[in-house]
Amino acid sequence: MAIDTAKTLRGALAGAVAAGVWVAQQPLDKRVFRVAYDDTELLGKLVTRRRAPARVVGTAIHLANGALFGAMYANAAPRLPLPSWSRGPAAAMVENFGLWPLAAASDRFHPARKELPRLAGNRAALAQATWRHLLFGVILGELERRLNAPADEETTSYEHVISSNGHGSLEHVVGAS
Repeated sequence: MAIDTAKTLRGALAGAVAAGVWVAQQPLDKRVFRVAYDDTELLGKLVTRRRAPARVVGTAIHLANGALFGAMYANAAPRLPLPSWSRGPAAAMVENFGLWPLAAASDRFHPARKELPRLAGNRAALAQATWRHLLFGVILGELERRLNAPADEETTSYEHVISSNGHGSLEHVVGAS
């Protein structure tokens, strides 16, 4: 199987952007879920314990992880037997629930575990992580789909699935074409 470099790079860009949105919205979701769990802090404090550098390093690691995930996703997504709009969220949910058991390892072995909130058994933190992954997946999936759309095809419209009035297309009801 040959890898399309341009497609992979566009997927990496989509993943980095989606990870950036994740990082930007974390302060809001920490308030909503009332959990101090912060992915940039968790990642950054693997490298350094100082607060400001940990955020910068953690953000860089998080963006790199998003880019790597996006690059892999760009090559795998077309092969997934799902509607295009659901592939990003589905891939992100697989990652979320596949990796969540590592929360127990983080609670036990992370070098800054005493400075971080406990994650294992914390339902609010799981809900928070699920929200983050869903947001990431939606953005990744749609952005990658648009960036990697074939040049000779229009971007797929979902107008037939959802319309502005919430009831579908009136044309389908009256049988017009």
